[in-house]
Amino acid sequence: MMRFIFSLAFLSTIGLPVSAQDMPLSQILIEGEGWELVSAGYKFTEGPAANEKGEVFFTDVPESKIYKIDLDGNVTLWAEETNATAGLMFGADGVLYGTSIGGGAIVKFSADGKMVPVADGISCNDLVVDGHGNIYFTDHTNGNVMHIPVGGKPKVVAQEITFPNGLILWNDQQSLVVSDMRGANLWNFRVETDGSLSFKQPYSTMELPVGSIESGADGMTTDKDGRIYVCTTKGIQVFDTTGRYCGVVSKPQRAFLSNIAFGGTELDTIYVTCSDKVYKRKLNTKGIRYAVEVQKP
Repeated sequence: MMRFIFSLAFLSTIGLPVSAQDMPLSQILIEGEGWELVSAGYKFTEGPAANEKGEVFFTDVPESKIYKIDLDGNVTLWAEETNATAGLMFGADGVLYGTSIGGGAIVKFSADGKMVPVADGISCNDLVVDGHGNIYFTDHTNGNVMHIPVGGKPKVVAQEITFPNGLILWNDQQSLVVSDMRGANLWNFRVETDGSLSFKQPYSTMELPVGSIESGADGMTTDKDGRIYVCTTKGIQVFDTTGRYCGVVSKPQRAFLSNIAFGGTELDTIYVTCSDKVYKRKLNTKGIRYAVEVQKP
């Protein structure tokens, strides 16, 4: 009997759906590889983001500090007095952007860690920057998703999400996914040419803790194959390209899991911020550099 083996990329190319059964966790987890502590002793860690080299930056929100993890694993203080900056993301210009919760502002940082406001007088939590410099961020105080066009001012582009928290662009940057921390859904939107969002629909339904109606969903990332990784109360929930549930990667400790990013030289290691600590874990897949590597739809 002749046997044919097709890659996931080929299946998607010819229009066949790639299901959760085709993308199990066994494809990304490496036997013998577990969580490794990177650094500890913080008040509350958030916002891991990798630069083009694969160095990872993260925040200690209450302390208003940003730290850098270099490629050798050394952790150093990179910026101070960040006014409770939480979410971080690098743009295609190599600039680090952040959400200053204390200052009510979207900010960017110079190479020496100095903070410059991009937009202020707002409520913000997490953000993502596309390849053109457009910024999307969540405002969970008002239940909004916001957009800052290049050189423009913030405007509401989506509403009526109970508690919008993390958000991420698909690898082709033509769709945006937003997590609902107090609900069960990940919400998907089409990104229009003017930056507006349309066709709001539930992309995935997350697994909830027993007896709860809240997922605790926060930060997200994607890998090169289009899987989405979501930090939730149950752990890192993984969904395939069709939105089907692949499984959950256990948390590194019994604590709040706030955010996740791929980092390292090969972008094959996930870094997570988990309460007072930062952990990493090598996977059998790779991330992408969002603002630089835009995949064709």
